[in-house]
Amino acid sequence: MTLALLFPGQGSQFVGMGKALRDESPAARAVFEEADAILGFPLSRVCFEGPEEELRQTANTQPAILAHSIAALRDLEARSPERLEGGAFAAGHSLGEYSACVASGALALTDALRLVRERGRLMQEAVPHGVGAMAAVVGLAAEQVEAACREAAGGEVVSPANYNSPEQTVIAGHAEAVARASRLCSDRGAKRVIPLPVSAPFHCALMEPARIAMRPLLEAAPFEDPRIPVVTNHDASPARTGSRLREALVAQIDSPVLWVDTVRRLAREGVARGLEIGPGNVLSGLVRRIEKGIRMEVYGGPS
Repeated sequence: MTLALLFPGQGSQFVGMGKALRDESPAARAVFEEADAILGFPLSRVCFEGPEEELRQTANTQPAILAHSIAALRDLEARSPERLEGGAFAAGHSLGEYSACVASGALALTDALRLVRERGRLMQEAVPHGVGAMAAVVGLAAEQVEAACREAAGGEVVSPANYNSPEQTVIAGHAEAVARASRLCSDRGAKRVIPLPVSAPFHCALMEPARIAMRPLLEAAPFEDPRIPVVTNHDASPARTGSRLREALVAQIDSPVLWVDTVRRLAREGVARGLEIGPGNVLSGLVRRIEKGIRMEVYGGPS
């Protein structure tokens, strides 16, 4: 049965994440120790103990989720390798695309950790605190959300950032424009519009400075051709070379995450089973709403 390995993004952080995994798994412990050494600060302490404000800083959140996801993968490889049999594709939501690149063999963990630490810092610095915002629109078709964003922009930035499921689209941009678009979506029948507690407006045009600054860092990083294709956020197509993956990671910074299209592409490629690896189970819920024919499992560590 064809398997896709799926890796979560930034919405999955919480204080204490990965502690039981670290405590019970030598393979996972080695990943957290490597992350601490590579980054030059105790990332694992922030993951396990907080404080929450420090963990929620995107420059910490991004390497924390990457480390947890790869720690869970290494533990699974050591503990239950049969669960990975049939793995033919990888994909990750936003930040999770870096985990997918590591899992596919295209990018070394050491390089990925350094890159996501810088990615988080640059995304945080791209927009002053309070200037940007994000909101999840639930129960309104993506086309209607897009139209509301166009009407609400008024010379500012607001656009879809994550096409998470047919019933959920996240929007991002200038805070006032996001508020205007949120009201329009509510007026047009959205079941809920939920402001998100994020530190920056990801995956919109306001992230252009971060994309420009990340390009030379990604171009300098060694990428190999992946052992299994990675279906990318940017265009929802399987990337089979390291150069394609590098360009996809550049493009995704200020482009929307095409998660609906990604999951549908996996289904067209014959994927019948998905394994979400890392903290939380958000992706499993989204996949079930997009393609009921893909049977989902979750692995965040030993239970």
